[in-house]
Amino acid sequence: MQTQHPPSYDAPEYMKVHLTHPPKDLDIPGPTLVRQLLQQLELTPEAYLVIRGDDLVTEDEVLNDSDSIEIRSVISGG
Repeated sequence: MQTQHPPSYDAPEYMKVHLTHPPKDLDIPGPTLVRQLLQQLELTPEAYLVIRGDDLVTEDEVLNDSDSIEIRSVISGG
């Protein structure tokens, strides 16, 4: 009798998302667009900067599940 092995299962990867205000760390499945990520987190795009590594990314860029993302609130004052 032949032994059957369960199908191999690769655990899904998640992008690491760090919000600076309020401080919070999240694991989000990707890929997704920056604008979709902000919508999912209920954040207004005009009020936040999204940074991948050292690069500022725009709303239409794709974020992959292996990315580390920082979301910073835009602070303005007078």
